[in-house]
Amino acid sequence: MSTTQSLAARLGRAAFTVRPLQPTIGAEISDIDLKRPLDSDAVAALRAAVLRYKVVFFRDQHLDRAQQEAFARQFGPLYTHPSTKRPEADKPAIHAITPEASRSIEQTRIRVEDDVRDGYHTDTSWRLVPAWGAILRAVTIPETGGDTVWVDAHLAWQGLPDDVKQRLEGLHVTHDYRSALLKGGHDYPIVAHPVVRTHRETGQKILWVNYTQKPHLIGLDRAENAELLTIILDQYRRLEYQVRFSWTPGALAFWDNRAAVHYAVRNYGDFPRVMERVLIADERLYADL
Repeated sequence: MSTTQSLAARLGRAAFTVRPLQPTIGAEISDIDLKRPLDSDAVAALRAAVLRYKVVFFRDQHLDRAQQEAFARQFGPLYTHPSTKRPEADKPAIHAITPEASRSIEQTRIRVEDDVRDGYHTDTSWRLVPAWGAILRAVTIPETGGDTVWVDAHLAWQGLPDDVKQRLEGLHVTHDYRSALLKGGHDYPIVAHPVVRTHRETGQKILWVNYTQKPHLIGLDRAENAELLTIILDQYRRLEYQVRFSWTPGALAFWDNRAAVHYAVRNYGDFPRVMERVLIADERLYADL
């Protein structure tokens, strides 16, 4: 049975309702209560939905921190981000996305050949083994604005011209987050990941570059770096590869961090928008530094 057939079979047994928002990315899921523990079939079906649609959305769930963490734990061990100060044993592994954190992302957009880059990114790409999943919960949101955009990184790869694909195959990209880590008292070496990754569960090829962490293509000069990074970014910006989610009270997003990049739209002025995120750790496929 192919991966697509297997995912379809698991989704076919789901007790909840799935409404696709775009052909390949994004779906809203209803008729499910995330406050309650899920049985094994529901967990398998939800994971299949995340793999199939890259990001899924739930509305009117109104989880608290403990419930968000408990929901995430059903899909794997949690990863506590270094910027989450956790001296108390009872503090959940939740990372607050605040206006200050959003401004920090804005400030880390790289400048190449005087071109300011948009902050399309994946989470924890600075790690040797990045988190596989992320669950984001709306806490305090503006009445309008503050949407989040996700990009199907497989479609971004597929849409490239063949000659560009040949140039990108085999290249590695570094994501440098050390300045932010060191400020928090955490150190980590700069690692490199393939620009073109093969998703180990779906087999899809994906473009995987984090534009908030000073990406650099190893072995290329400044001009070719700028050229190829611009080409990849232009793919991420294409509307036909995206799904855009407007947040409402009690909403959550659950996405496959290996298959999509995302972008937070900052168009809400000084409103104190607050989101809370939980990261789900991936398997340690090799030595985890």
